[in-house]
Amino acid sequence: MGALIAVGAGIAALTGIGAGIGIGIATSKAAEAIARQPEAKGEINKTLLLGCALAEATAIYGFVIAIMIILFLG
Repeated sequence: MGALIAVGAGIAALTGIGAGIGIGIATSKAAEAIARQPEAKGEINKTLLLGCALAEATAIYGFVIAIMIILFLG
């Protein structure tokens, strides 16, 4: 049972990988957009920061779930 809990916690913690990839892609696309239209820099930055915050929140939720699995089921 302990190994199954560890696997579940590991899978929950993998949300950080998805968030990191998503933030990297979003930053890349934002840099391209700013290079194409420098006058829209402010609006692009606002949208980028909002998207990064939402992606990071998803990673934090996964981390919290992993900790809860370990503490409450372990």
